[in-house]
Amino acid sequence: MLSELPQTAEFEAVALPHLTALYRTAAKLLGDAAKAEDMVQETYLQAWRAFARFQPGTNCRAWLFKILINTIHHHRRSWFNLHRVKESEKILEQTASGQPTVPERIAQAEILHALDRLPADYRAAVLLADVEEFSYKEIAEMLGVPIGTVMSRLSRGRKLLREQLSELARSYGIGKGGSA
Repeated sequence: MLSELPQTAEFEAVALPHLTALYRTAAKLLGDAAKAEDMVQETYLQAWRAFARFQPGTNCRAWLFKILINTIHHHRRSWFNLHRVKESEKILEQTASGQPTVPERIAQAEILHALDRLPADYRAAVLLADVEEFSYKEIAEMLGVPIGTVMSRLSRGRKLLREQLSELARSYGIGKGGSA
């Protein structure tokens, strides 16, 4: 069993120099330092386990980022599903207690209009990642840009979309008066 484990010195030499860049990217993608730390830790754990299959001389940074993106994508699904379950429970409780749900909902057409107002590059990245659920690598290949560009466009596109939808929600009296 021990013979299957990667050489510690070799792993540390090729993988650890990318720790800061991985954390920085995870923090930007997630907007949460604790979740970013967890995702980077899980990334390194997965990389350690798979290091015997890593091809020396190939791009370790790209390999680690692919693991990070896949890890984040996997966890986002579970976070999203958990969030949806909690929202569904809340709506069910409000309905059961006779309290009215949100007086007005943001119409799908308004959401699509907000999406249409994003710059084309951002809109494409958001649609491919968040609607079609393609991986960052697949998006990078589709758009002919580096993965870092995809992550940047997604971060900026999501921020712009969140700002637009927050303004719209506030105009309907939904949510708090503060910024998103």
